[in-house]
Amino acid sequence: DLNKRLSLPADIRIPDGYLEKLQLNSPPFDQPLSRRSRRASLSEIGFGKLETYIKLDKLGEGTYATVFKGRSKLTDNLVALKEIRLEHEEGAPCTAIREVSLLKDLKHANIVTLHDIVHTDKSLTLVFEYLDKDLKQYMDDCGNIMSMHNVKIFLFQILRGLAYCHRRKVLHRDLKPQNLLINERGELKLADFGLARAKSVPTKTYSNEVVTLWYRPPDVLLGSSEYSTQIDMWGVGCIFYEMAAGRPLFPGSTVEDELHLIFRLLGTPTEDTWPGISSVEEFKSYNFPKYKAQPFINHAPRYSSHRTCLFMFLFLAD
Repeated sequence: DLNKRLSLPADIRIPDGYLEKLQLNSPPFDQPLSRRSRRASLSEIGFGKLETYIKLDKLGEGTYATVFKGRSKLTDNLVALKEIRLEHEEGAPCTAIREVSLLKDLKHANIVTLHDIVHTDKSLTLVFEYLDKDLKQYMDDCGNIMSMHNVKIFLFQILRGLAYCHRRKVLHRDLKPQNLLINERGELKLADFGLARAKSVPTKTYSNEVVTLWYRPPDVLLGSSEYSTQIDMWGVGCIFYEMAAGRPLFPGSTVEDELHLIFRLLGTPTEDTWPGISSVEEFKSYNFPKYKAQPFINHAPRYSSHRTCLFMFLFLAD
């Protein structure tokens, strides 16, 4: 049953007979394990230990972390090892703490699974399930010509994972093809929650320095720090277009360039279409031409009228 299978989170499965090989002679317990006892038992098996994982290949490197393809000695499964360098003066980066705290509570088939956490003096290693590639690599492998069937399947999975996050009042805030991982079975999972944030109320003030430029909504580009789930839905609209059209929708090189591209397609906002926009200082400083909205179908010939309606809903929903 596909729906049932997709609704269950992928989790670590210890091979049959593995515990017997360890020869753990623990006496039976008359009462439930305490938290300390459970941690000790997991550590005895191999969880939380760096030597449990073998590094195979380097997959990428960022500002504060390096990601390796690895293998678990415990299960013989492939894993992704996100190794975060610890600065003694500053400790673990806030993005790493945020990612761990959120992913421990987010268990869903369309969200990457955090299997283990390994903490040493020099590094914090997050052990994730391994997925073969990200959506950007997938589109490149297709020559940027995806079948509409696959576009629909991936869009459904993006929205499904995102709906789960939003129901739990979590904003991803950094949706882009590179943060959507795909396995060999075509299952898509949201990843990289380093910029994600739990929201207590929809209008809470956050940082406006979030989301890669091409997938950032205009209100955030104009400096707004009051936003809710629409920040993610705008990103979904951009990704939907990119999958169907084979090219980014708004590939701006600067904030001003990005806004120009958005307004050329959707029209320069006015008080009628965006109440209060005339008093936004950033908007006034750019002095944009009065662009008129363009028929979207001219920019995406492969879109049917239904897909065009869905696309515009993703962009205009607030």
